[in-house]
Amino acid sequence: MPAFLRNGLFAALCLICGAAIASGLQVSPVSLSLQPVQNAEGLWLSNTGDNIVNAQVRVYHWTQQGGEEQLTPSPGLVISPPMLRIKPGDKQLIRVIRVGAPPNGPAAVEDAYRLAIDELPIDMHGKKGLQFVLHYSVPVFVEPVGNTATAPRLSWSLQRDGIHMLLQVSNSGTGHAQLAEVSYVDGSGHRTEISAGLLGYVLPGATMHWTLKQPAAAFAGSGTFEAVINGVKTTQKLSLANRAH
Repeated sequence: MPAFLRNGLFAALCLICGAAIASGLQVSPVSLSLQPVQNAEGLWLSNTGDNIVNAQVRVYHWTQQGGEEQLTPSPGLVISPPMLRIKPGDKQLIRVIRVGAPPNGPAAVEDAYRLAIDELPIDMHGKKGLQFVLHYSVPVFVEPVGNTATAPRLSWSLQRDGIHMLLQVSNSGTGHAQLAEVSYVDGSGHRTEISAGLLGYVLPGATMHWTLKQPAAAFAGSGTFEAVINGVKTTQKLSLANRAH
């Protein structure tokens, strides 16, 4: 099972020695959401480079348990085509097809998957060089029946973790929370940046935690969190009752 990537994208390096050959693989959009009435959605893979791109697409069911990301192979979604070859300047449509019914019932919440899109090394034909290949991890969310306004409901807390603090975020809502640009603002208005970009996701019914690099003293006293949640900047209250001193 591949390791989960919080930022959804990394460049893997295949060492052959010598010059560098950059990849041109691009993916759009960077996330998908399937409504209950939708059986499929599209994802475009394009090649902006000078060499042929060979890629493989696999699907995993995405859950969060015990504060850890879990990716397991799943038949819940089917990818067509799962293997592709894209010429320079071309693009290929990937169909993401839902198999079976969407989440249903009074307590139904959004379901989540990850598409692992891996560029495959090309045949260098004896040429020497560094070959950069890309891996994309694209989230796919399947909306439940009868709930047209899925949304997260978050609670935030801080706990001491040695000389640092542990940020814990729980989601009791019906939809995921994408957390980005997170800062802590203390009672005097002093701001401590926790994450300039993407911090991570919290799926419905899950609790995630992050060990903060900042010293514990930066979080003394009362304060609030500011974050961009699903693209919207919001202020999140910190419950002092849940703080471990």
